[in-house]
Amino acid sequence: MGVIAWIVLGLVAGVIAKALMPGKDPGGCIITILLGIGGAFVGGWVGKTVFHVQLGTFFDLRTWGLAVLGALIILIVYRLLFHRSRRD
Repeated sequence: MGVIAWIVLGLVAGVIAKALMPGKDPGGCIITILLGIGGAFVGGWVGKTVFHVQLGTFFDLRTWGLAVLGALIILIVYRLLFHRSRRD
């Protein structure tokens, strides 16, 4: 995939992941794109090691699914590491 395809994939996957896990997360458009791109890398690794599938082409549904899955994993890890307790 080209650079533009990675940016589009990152933006869409990041937006979907943030919509599936609403909450107060930092960042705007750039962070959302980076979340989705990172999610594609994490999702590709998870797909390869756990499900024995590779990222496909830009229009392949498993590419989008793995990117969203990876972005969700990144959001979960972020919230586990940096979530401040509301109890004061």
